[in-house]
Amino acid sequence: MTAQKKDSIVLLIRCKDRKGIVARVSGFIHDFGGNILDSDHHTDEETNAFLMRMEFTTDGLQLSPGDIPAAFEPIAKVYEMHYEVYSSTQRPRVGLLVSKQDHCLADLLQRHRRDELHIDIPIIISNHDTCANWAELFKIPFAVYPVTKETKPQQEQQVVGLLKEHHIELVVMARYMQILSADFLAQVGCPVINIHHSFLPAFIGANPYRQAYDRGVKIIGATAHYATQDLDEGPIIEQDVIRVGHRDTVEDLVRKGRDLEEVVLARAVRRHIERRVLVYGRKTVVFD
Repeated sequence: MTAQKKDSIVLLIRCKDRKGIVARVSGFIHDFGGNILDSDHHTDEETNAFLMRMEFTTDGLQLSPGDIPAAFEPIAKVYEMHYEVYSSTQRPRVGLLVSKQDHCLADLLQRHRRDELHIDIPIIISNHDTCANWAELFKIPFAVYPVTKETKPQQEQQVVGLLKEHHIELVVMARYMQILSADFLAQVGCPVINIHHSFLPAFIGANPYRQAYDRGVKIIGATAHYATQDLDEGPIIEQDVIRVGHRDTVEDLVRKGRDLEEVVLARAVRRHIERRVLVYGRKTVVFD
């Protein structure tokens, strides 16, 4: 039998590297009766960026989770830290965007049903009604907002409005085949994870499997990244690859790629909701 995971707090820190940071943060947790469950940090020697994830149990903690930011603020000021505090009991509210291809959507919904992903999914949004049956099967509200080139600004406003109405904390593009505008990303108010069906930065844009086939590649991949206004160039969270051969058709590459897309996207979502990803510049640190 698997032991039940203890309630815990995750503290994420970004700042310039200086002596004594780890000791000060550890001492802060000790002083308030906390017990460190997991600690990891990384220093980028080229930029002197320091990134840290520390997880500690709430057992014996003399602070409520809501009081931790104020108590930690004096240390944060000394080291000019950007920091975030999360409780393991919180289930992030995730909005799913999908178009016609349903494999990533179905995979995420099944993982959610099995409680492999500790999230709530209040809404699924699409520009087609093709995947409505999945929403019905899992009893999740499904909204359709068709889009054309002419109606894209209005459609994006509808989508943003619905996401805000449901207080979404993470948007996942489960093969949502629309380019999100800079306005959308600025207004949505939360991170957006996209799954791209190639090993970025190779084969950016449309039809990457056709591009890969035409180049005769021996490996194809999938990449999960945070969406930014620069198409397929956001900070990368997770990637994986599979070998292909000269006998494989474009259809074979698509079929093999779907398996990768599901796994890579699920890993990225899990690492995000477990607060294991820190973004700095165009890069990420992903703590195991």
